[in-house]
Amino acid sequence: MSLTDRIAQGLESGWKVTDGASLTDNLTAEADVVVIGTGAGGGTTAEILAKSGLSVILVEEGRLYYQKDFKMDELTSYANLYQEGMSRVTRDGAIAILQGRCVGGSTTVNWTSSFRTPEPTLNYWAEHFGLEALRPDAMAPWFEGREERHSMAPWQMDPNVNNDILRQGCEKLGYSWHIIPRNVKGCWNLGYCGVGCPTNAKQGALLTTIPGALDNNAHLFHSLRADRLVMNQDRIDHLQATAFASDGITPTGIQVTLKARHFVVAASAIGSPGLLLRSDIPDPYGRLGKRSFIHPVNASVAQMPQRVDPFYGAPQSIYSDEFNFRNGVDGPVGYKLEVPPLHPAMSSGVIPGHGEAQLNNMAGLPHMQSVIALLRDGFHPESPGGTVSLRDDGSPVLDYPVTDYLWSGLRNAFHTMAEIQFAAGAEKVRLMHLDSDWYSSLAEAKAAINKLPMEPHRVRLFTAHQMGGCGMGSNPQNSVVNGFGEHHQVGNLSIHDASVFPTSIGANPQLSVYALAARNSARLAQRLG
Repeated sequence: MSLTDRIAQGLESGWKVTDGASLTDNLTAEADVVVIGTGAGGGTTAEILAKSGLSVILVEEGRLYYQKDFKMDELTSYANLYQEGMSRVTRDGAIAILQGRCVGGSTTVNWTSSFRTPEPTLNYWAEHFGLEALRPDAMAPWFEGREERHSMAPWQMDPNVNNDILRQGCEKLGYSWHIIPRNVKGCWNLGYCGVGCPTNAKQGALLTTIPGALDNNAHLFHSLRADRLVMNQDRIDHLQATAFASDGITPTGIQVTLKARHFVVAASAIGSPGLLLRSDIPDPYGRLGKRSFIHPVNASVAQMPQRVDPFYGAPQSIYSDEFNFRNGVDGPVGYKLEVPPLHPAMSSGVIPGHGEAQLNNMAGLPHMQSVIALLRDGFHPESPGGTVSLRDDGSPVLDYPVTDYLWSGLRNAFHTMAEIQFAAGAEKVRLMHLDSDWYSSLAEAKAAINKLPMEPHRVRLFTAHQMGGCGMGSNPQNSVVNGFGEHHQVGNLSIHDASVFPTSIGANPQLSVYALAARNSARLAQRLG
């Protein structure tokens, strides 16, 4: 495979890549810019800065996995490629957090959905956070540039049955639906996007901007955790980092010190506030880690008369925004409707029941279909988000209280999802709720949805989209960075990831991060050039 594999080729040609596990002595290195994180924001930033002639060091706490490692195997992939081995949860354990931990970050394991930031969201940011320069017209060229860089286009093949059922249900009910743009090139339609693309079709950071940065002399350290940014007066002097062994989780005790003129933090909406909190970065108005948003996700599953095989084919190809902005931007909570793939291991973790009951449910997997709702949190006073803080060992944890306003949205979403599945011919529908049964008619499902308790640990909740915690705004009293991602108090610190979103966005976030990071990196390259 190495003939066609971008990473294997690059490593052979002498890219500067250091595996933290291979270090035997403490090390100090220096560059113009240190970029912490290699996902959508970090990769984009590193490529743009390196191409402008600046020396760049990239730091990634996960390991470098690429084509040879992607075996379409759920168990090893979740353990290796996700934060906390895919067992990351909110502080109370009530919400599962899906988040990448590898070179390329979540762009290596996402399901490839590529949406522009919705216009109502950008306009809301302009009106409420003074971010006039991010209005839709101003952002359009940045979206276009990234759509080209990552080969994003509406999916050309027929949707798999799992996704087509969402389309059919929407058609029957007169709800709008559309085809999802995907960042793929030569996709084989296998359906295993969530465990690393085995054919190098997915155009995430791993195969685009990271190689682009390394081709331009950037130096990548992986298996290296950014522990602390160390200040000297009002500037950051260096980053203190710890190497991990080749298992990716055991610290080796080796310390790496990285010095730079400028530091870009792109370590995710949980990792970035965590790093800044560990570093005691100035936070005069107590904004760090506040207003964290997650697009809380609930789901329903349906047993269909036809075979669905929900583990094959492009995982997401149809969506409906019928309910996303239906009640205005800041009315009752809006939600985007999508479909998740159902692979056996992931399904067994989410489909209710234990022992024989679960076995019987899982036996129906080939006929199973699912719909998810992504709630657009953060646009209403009763949706203030969560808080990232530090555990005793310094690791970050997200506390996310689900308010009555959100519970009422989750109940509405259950109604909509059941309605769509029955309209598309489902034999029975079950909510991902501990107290839910299988319901064989819409009337039965509706009666149950109205009665079931909407409570943590009873409703199965997920997030694959972590946002906020280092929010941007023109006023330092209610934000951490300005609209260019520049820290309000520290002159040589920028933040280039989804942690800067002042609300959630109402769409899968990768393109929003790519575009904003590209815009802000172009500005940074000029500043430092």
